[in-house]
Amino acid sequence: MCGLSGEIRFDGGHPDLAAVERMTDRLAPRGPDGRGMWSQSAVALGHRRLKIIDLSERGAQPMTDAEGRLTGVFNGCVYNYRELRTELQRRGHRFFSTSDTEVILKAYQHWGPGFVDHLVGMFAIVIVEGDTGRVILARDRLGIKPLYLARTPGRLRFASTLPALLAGGSVNTSLDSVAVHQYLSWQATVAAPRTVLAGVRKLPPATVRVVEPDGTHHDRTYWQPSYTRRDEFAGMDAGDWRDAVLDALRTAVRRRMVADVPVGVLLSGGLDSSLIVALLAEQGQRDVATFSVGFESEGGEEGDEFAYSELVARRFDTDHHQLLVPSDRVSTALDGAVAAMSEPMTSHDVVAFHLLSELVAKEVSVVQSGQGADEVFAGYGWYPAIACVAREQAPQRYAEVYFDRPHADLARIVRPHMIPDHDVSTAFVEEHMAPPGAATALDAALRLDTHVMLVDDPVKRVDNMTMDWGLEARVPFLDQELVELAAACPPELKLAHGGKGVLKEAGRTLLPREITDRPKGYFPVPAVRHMAGPVQARVKDAMSAPEARSRGLYRDDYIAELLSAPDDHRTHRGANALWQVALLEIWLQTHGIR
Repeated sequence: MCGLSGEIRFDGGHPDLAAVERMTDRLAPRGPDGRGMWSQSAVALGHRRLKIIDLSERGAQPMTDAEGRLTGVFNGCVYNYRELRTELQRRGHRFFSTSDTEVILKAYQHWGPGFVDHLVGMFAIVIVEGDTGRVILARDRLGIKPLYLARTPGRLRFASTLPALLAGGSVNTSLDSVAVHQYLSWQATVAAPRTVLAGVRKLPPATVRVVEPDGTHHDRTYWQPSYTRRDEFAGMDAGDWRDAVLDALRTAVRRRMVADVPVGVLLSGGLDSSLIVALLAEQGQRDVATFSVGFESEGGEEGDEFAYSELVARRFDTDHHQLLVPSDRVSTALDGAVAAMSEPMTSHDVVAFHLLSELVAKEVSVVQSGQGADEVFAGYGWYPAIACVAREQAPQRYAEVYFDRPHADLARIVRPHMIPDHDVSTAFVEEHMAPPGAATALDAALRLDTHVMLVDDPVKRVDNMTMDWGLEARVPFLDQELVELAAACPPELKLAHGGKGVLKEAGRTLLPREITDRPKGYFPVPAVRHMAGPVQARVKDAMSAPEARSRGLYRDDYIAELLSAPDDHRTHRGANALWQVALLEIWLQTHGIR
């Protein structure tokens, strides 16, 4: 719902208010409805507001509690804020607003750093203790809302986006070789706490960081579901699991209707978004605004799935909107999407989400979206290959089926100074899969995908593209209770029916078979996938620019090989190799990184 920024000084100096103002102003698209600044002693905070809950000025941020002890900024939404408000009132707390921001401050006042355990929602939070100078940073369980950090001697800056930190200045913009290795291995994903820039980090999901006035800090990871079979679910059959999943999803969708403004739905016509629409209709929501985007065909590939989204819209009588994008607009739209990226993202649908969000933001300021279901319920085609190996073989099999390329291939792509001395991406997977709490190879893979890959690919993509237009996207499939339930669900029920089996069974109780039984679709943007003329020209311009030559990231012979046949070179996962390497360079140039 907003964008936040700030600076903490540890050297006895005062924060650079001009830098905080620049960071705050760079966040204006995320919060078009208000701007606020606050400074005291060694800390300064900035905020841009998108009005969703408590539309009055009493809900403005930065917010200081009535006693003056706590000041905070917050991005996101606490879905159970009304229940928490009632509980805190019973415990003697008084409120001057009806905002979820004030509930957060009172919750911290009452429970201390453990306040996050009581919040249901998506959030990035910064709270300053006025009497101690201690600062609390917190991020939601699945990293739906971002929080970027830039630490330099004597100072810490933070912001909702990486470009906002760049606007503040004094950021080390040299490339992080480990992050580049991950980027080229994992379809442009870079796991927290890293980013492709050595001077910028991100607070990991499900983390509370307490920063002391001297700059020391300690972290607490406050949530991690067990990917094992739990005793309370013993004896449940497939029908019981179907009903449990459907009930949990009902709750998740209902929670995400909490707002003082209308809430719409991004409707692709796939199972996940269609289920959201069906459950809203079941709950009595009428004339829900739904939105779909499609693209002109290229290379013999269809660019829209309007037939499916129209079917769902008619079935549930929604107020449906469509946007058809011609191929010649994709290249120009690409620049706007890249400018909105906090980190480079190569998925074709990033352009789709950015264009669709522009349309949607003219109608509503909040939408529900279906992201996350494939990771949570094992919907991707590579999961069966992982499920069939022993638990100890999971990291090796995961690398075989998920990685874009093996470590050895990087020697022909990037220059020697950018190659780490060992396979850091495989080492990360091995380290993440090693701890107990994942019973099978598939459980280990789903834990990694849900808590790492999902956070820094589709979830980040949706946040960046929607919030660039002042549109808040809510993701019910990442409801904490639904994720906990899915983690405990037997793997065979998730893998059934070609993936997401238990979710498909739930869908069959509400949706037409044309939706539940269709092959899995992907958000197609053919002009990008097949490097249509305007997109190809944009890529060639970037790779031949002076910045690219002086940066010296890629080997010249490799780039020449890709440019000679732009649509022929594919990664192991089938992605366009030229698009992947070029997008990083385009992103760096777009954000003025030389």
